[in-house]
Amino acid sequence: MNRSIKIALISGLMSISCLVFSQDNHELAPGYYVVVGAFAKSRQDAAQDYVATLKGNGHSALYGFNSSRNLYFVYLKYFDNLRESLQDMNQTRSDSNFKDAWVRVVTGDITPVASNTSVPKSVKPPAPSPGEGIPLDQPIANSVSDNSMRPPSSPDNIEIIENDEIVQYEVMTLGNTEVFLSLFNATNNRIVDGKVDVVDTERSRLMTSVKGNEYLVLPDPKSKSGQLTLICESFGYRKIQQELNYPLPLADTVKSYIDLMGTTLVVNFDLVRYHKGDIGTLFNVYFYNDAALMLPESKYELASLLQLMNENPNYKIKLHGHTNGNYTGKILSLGPEKNFFSLDGAKQGMGSAKDLSRARAEAIREYLISNSVDASRMDIKAWGGKRPIFDRNSANAKKNVRVEVEILSE
Repeated sequence: MNRSIKIALISGLMSISCLVFSQDNHELAPGYYVVVGAFAKSRQDAAQDYVATLKGNGHSALYGFNSSRNLYFVYLKYFDNLRESLQDMNQTRSDSNFKDAWVRVVTGDITPVASNTSVPKSVKPPAPSPGEGIPLDQPIANSVSDNSMRPPSSPDNIEIIENDEIVQYEVMTLGNTEVFLSLFNATNNRIVDGKVDVVDTERSRLMTSVKGNEYLVLPDPKSKSGQLTLICESFGYRKIQQELNYPLPLADTVKSYIDLMGTTLVVNFDLVRYHKGDIGTLFNVYFYNDAALMLPESKYELASLLQLMNENPNYKIKLHGHTNGNYTGKILSLGPEKNFFSLDGAKQGMGSAKDLSRARAEAIREYLISNSVDASRMDIKAWGGKRPIFDRNSANAKKNVRVEVEILSE
């Protein structure tokens, strides 16, 4: 379709659908999607065109938006189970039109899909809106393609980036095998965000850190043993460590935490919530200088702490405040308007490093209270600069500025 004609068409549709799209951006629900195309946020029309093409060819296709990637994903099936989704992905790849299909993981609490006699469980999209795919007869707002497999009848004006061709090797090593790191809490059926440190076991050397719930090719330790250690960390969950052998990964498939799904090696991290006595550090909660006020990028990890407290109403915690060094000076703290993430309206005073560490821990407690967590579930301990992790003059000195969360009871 000519771009000018498409824009004119979209303009007409937008006048009809402005109320729909101002209220709901059709966010994909948590779960596993067998995806065959991805389109930039500005090219929602391209995603719709691809779905129309696929449906015209007899495929059961839908699409939806994923905020963490800022992309529209066109998918053939939805699953609430990783194993089933990877099995279906490998089957889908056997079709030459979908040889680059992949599973897109959307983190969060999964609501199992109810069985339906007319729509198989593996095909039915997640039921309530906003997680469901967008029906074709719904008016569509403006959008741009990105990182997509080329549709059978792709318009020439849509920029498409081909995925790398999948190659089968006679001898499987981690150098030619894609690995999927699955971070999951089976207790509440939740896909968990987190990172995985890849360590050269023989030399005890950190090689890289990667995001969980992603595909990757692991780096070669180039050591005699070829051993890798994978350490999974996610705030609110106990650290988990798994081992892999780089040259002989097939031998590792006998381990309970490893599955071989077609050409994909799945490493499962079955995450467990903190227990009494555990201490987690809010390393991704950042404060303005000389202030008990947080930078806006702290919101994500604070949300994880809030989720932890809401998930188990029996949790009682102690917030430990720490600074980098001991000094006395000005302190900016929460004003009456309680702007947690801005210096606007801050109250200025004087105090010691211990006072500052206390004020920072109290700011986090106030944030939780403002989100309906009972104050009686939280204690405060101010340390000032007495317990640094790094030398106060080192490159990592900023990490001394932190608040730790200790689980007192569960």
